[in-house]
Amino acid sequence: MASIEPTYAETIAWLQGLEVSKGWDLKLDRMREALAVRGHPERRFRALHVAGTNGKGSTAAMLESILRAAGHRTGLYTSPHLVDFAERIRAGGLAIPHDAVVALVAELRATVEPARIELTHFEFATLLAFEWFARIGVAVAVIEVGLGGRLDATNVLAPLVTGITSIGRDHEEFLGSDIPGIAREKAGIARAGVPLVVGRVPTDASAAIGAVAADAGAPLVDVVRETTLDDTPDGLAFRGLGISWEGLALGVPGAFQRDNARTALTMLAAARDVLPIDADAVRAGLAAARWPGRLAEVVGRDAAGPRVVADGAHNPDGIAALIRELPGLGRPITLVFAVMADKAWEDMLAALVPHVARIVATRVGRRGLDPARIVAAAAGRVPVEAVEPAADAIVHARATTDAAALVLIAGSLFLVGEAYACLRHDESLVPAWQGWDRIGTQARP
Repeated sequence: MASIEPTYAETIAWLQGLEVSKGWDLKLDRMREALAVRGHPERRFRALHVAGTNGKGSTAAMLESILRAAGHRTGLYTSPHLVDFAERIRAGGLAIPHDAVVALVAELRATVEPARIELTHFEFATLLAFEWFARIGVAVAVIEVGLGGRLDATNVLAPLVTGITSIGRDHEEFLGSDIPGIAREKAGIARAGVPLVVGRVPTDASAAIGAVAADAGAPLVDVVRETTLDDTPDGLAFRGLGISWEGLALGVPGAFQRDNARTALTMLAAARDVLPIDADAVRAGLAAARWPGRLAEVVGRDAAGPRVVADGAHNPDGIAALIRELPGLGRPITLVFAVMADKAWEDMLAALVPHVARIVATRVGRRGLDPARIVAAAAGRVPVEAVEPAADAIVHARATTDAAALVLIAGSLFLVGEAYACLRHDESLVPAWQGWDRIGTQARP
């Protein structure tokens, strides 16, 4: 009897099963073994490696968009996804096709399972990304660290440049709550002779990163001290490392994205000897960069009902950055809030409460906090109710909010994904890659 090929849904279910059974197990031995038996696909493309507590996804998206505008065949690997697993792995701005996921997962399993290499979900996804990039001829890939840095599955690369966007408290069960300790873990991506670009970080984090970089022999580039990104009559102007790029505009909304853009531009300046990029490409790529889930319109202003804005802030620093943007979003605000139970959710909620008119609490994910706890914490300070599941909470919030007001979705990237899925269910967030010759007509950065 002929074998029946698995469907995409079955393949994704198998990958998700790894997340349940294996969880996060931060080691590099399994990843190195898997790459070795696959002939080291990670060595067949150049890489830029991005770590950080917040901002690394936006920074990675800006890097990829500029490199693509410069004519490079680009890859982008990020996590988590919002709606579809394929969003994590992109070439030329477009997602890995579903049939490629099915075929490659089966092929990789046929290699690693007989070798008794038991990969975690993130390790397998990373192997899949590296294999696909190598197979289709990606020239340069922007790789986002999943968790930490030193023991992250992505930390098997020989990158052209590494970057740290920010340092704050998050994933404390893995990285601890000590800022210098967290900084040392993230600085573990440093490589001898490879520039390590460091964005705006606390003083104690900067000292810890500097020590790790010195031990590794990595030249340290301090974004704050060595570069500027200033307003001019013609737009933003970046200067640093002997580079001057003018007439710049950010495609990703939010004042906090200026720091991310500055880090991205510094990384490109540090890699310019190997990856030359002209000023026109910098301007076009930075303006075209998009990163769904960061102050993003889920339903536009012209749609019936209230404006809906989603932001993936999921830790206290991310929430603080979001709050600084709220005056420009309009009032009153209905907040749809869900959070992972292991986050500093009480601090996050306390910071948001003074800025919202009401709260609809819900739950997402296996580790999601019981919304009853959110209701109890906010009761007496602002009207609050619990609605499950998350899709119902989003629809309910929109239906019960005045058309002139705003629905803000925050607390978890999983919740942002639910918003895209239920409010844009007929639209693919990232179209599928169909070959390098189709990039010009398909790509939506």
